[in-house]
Amino acid sequence: MRTLIFGYSPCPNDTFAFHALAHGLVDAPFTIEPVLLDIEELNRRAHDGAFDLTKLSVGAFAAVGDRYRLLRSGAALGKGVGPLVVARAPMSLEAAIAGGPVAIPGRETTAYRLLRLAAPSLTDTVELRYDRILRAVADGAVHAGLIIHESRFTYADHGLHKVIDLGDWWERETSLPVPLAGICARADLDADMTTAVEQAIRASVQYAFDHPEASREYVRAHAQEMSPEVCAQHIALYVNEHSLDVGDQGLAAIARLVSAGRDP
Repeated sequence: MRTLIFGYSPCPNDTFAFHALAHGLVDAPFTIEPVLLDIEELNRRAHDGAFDLTKLSVGAFAAVGDRYRLLRSGAALGKGVGPLVVARAPMSLEAAIAGGPVAIPGRETTAYRLLRLAAPSLTDTVELRYDRILRAVADGAVHAGLIIHESRFTYADHGLHKVIDLGDWWERETSLPVPLAGICARADLDADMTTAVEQAIRASVQYAFDHPEASREYVRAHAQEMSPEVCAQHIALYVNEHSLDVGDQGLAAIARLVSAGRDP
């Protein structure tokens, strides 16, 4: 049986959704070898076609479209799931990007693409791993920060204020869900295998919905210092009906963001 290397993040939404596939709990004509990496590292590795299957930011799709093809299952998108810009004091987005460097979680992230669309005059940025941005803003190392993942639930604990919810901005501009990330198969996988992968990922997500306690230890093992409450919020926000099937509206949202964000 063929083994496919599958790159996804250690975030609770991914470990929850792909636990069953990683542990052989759903039928598939292949096995997987998981490689868990930060989303921006996955985006970078995709340029070399490093993994057979990989999670990718929608913001990275344009750059690797010749190497990978989007699957309809496993995506992260929806309403109210967008990245935030935060700062030490209440201020406008214009003030946030003009007052000094803005920490970003990577230039190929969907978050950065959305920020560039909302604030095209942005020039002063510093790349940091997503889980270091809140501290950098709180300590004054940067003027503002673009946050993703569980940071949207914890920024207030650092004494920070929301400047803008880029998901709300996108939804107002487009009336579409926010397309954060998708699971992609390398383009050289044959059509039958790609179909089997898509079906197995969908089955894994459905298993997670049907057996939410089954992945608890796997999720906690990769959640670092995240509290159980934040883990639960994270999963509830990012794993939804679009994770089973991206849907026509989801595909429209992805196409809109990829085309709107070309050459940011």
